[in-house]
Amino acid sequence: MAKIIRGLGNPTPPLDLRIVRDLLRLDRAYYSTTDDSVLRETFSRLKVAGIQVLKRPTLLADAVRTLSLKALYLPDQKRILLDQDLPQLKHRWNEAHEIGHDIIPWHEGMMLGDTLETLTPSCHEIMEAEANYAAGQLLFLGGRFVEEAASEVPSLVLVRKLGGIYGNTITSTLWRLTEQASKGRPIIAMVSGHPHRFRRNADFDPANPCRYFIQSPEFRDQFGSITESQLFSIIAGYCGSQSGGLLGQEEIILADRNGERHLFVFETFFNRYEALTLGVWSRAQGRAF
Repeated sequence: MAKIIRGLGNPTPPLDLRIVRDLLRLDRAYYSTTDDSVLRETFSRLKVAGIQVLKRPTLLADAVRTLSLKALYLPDQKRILLDQDLPQLKHRWNEAHEIGHDIIPWHEGMMLGDTLETLTPSCHEIMEAEANYAAGQLLFLGGRFVEEAASEVPSLVLVRKLGGIYGNTITSTLWRLTEQASKGRPIIAMVSGHPHRFRRNADFDPANPCRYFIQSPEFRDQFGSITESQLFSIIAGYCGSQSGGLLGQEEIILADRNGERHLFVFETFFNRYEALTLGVWSRAQGRAF
């Protein structure tokens, strides 16, 4: 990835994906689930999420609908297809993800079925994880984002600021900051529906309350015994029922694996679609007696 960024001239954020496509000689098109004309082209051979598509143009459209695919990469055509019905910022992540498939050499053979191995679910998960990693490296310009984020105190204000600078969603920026810019601090982030009990979605599952549960390496090592459900209950306790904006802030005491108490500063913001929560270690409080 560093080689590609250098090939782009070490650009400043936000990265223009058009120059990435030009460098890699990739084409981009859009499809719609209500107008599948693009998906009705005949593809000689392709695996989409493990399903073999072989000279059957309707099968690709069926796979997109059945699997709720938001983007796909056609390696034999060097072409990326994006769901035009998604918000523009989500186009950006999905396109970078498909670029990731293009730049990882072994993915092409698996997607085209040129290997004797079957694209098993575990193999597919590895491919998706690698493409996500590549997308993050690309959109956040390698180590540049990590250096900038680690130079300031983590907060949702910082997340929104850096999201604007790099042209990425708040969710992907929150994820990146938590996992890679913790600078030795235990940090926890959660993406969920509205935490307030009067505003929860009808399909809310208390056993799995969050869409994403993101932990810095330090949090995972020291506080990994604390569950997603436990943290969500804490968050719900301080969040108001506002329809948008800051839902609340609170200083929370969490115990680590050794029973030592630590003070965290939690804050939750609702963008009218998702609630974004960030919890940052502040200081040790000692053992409870």
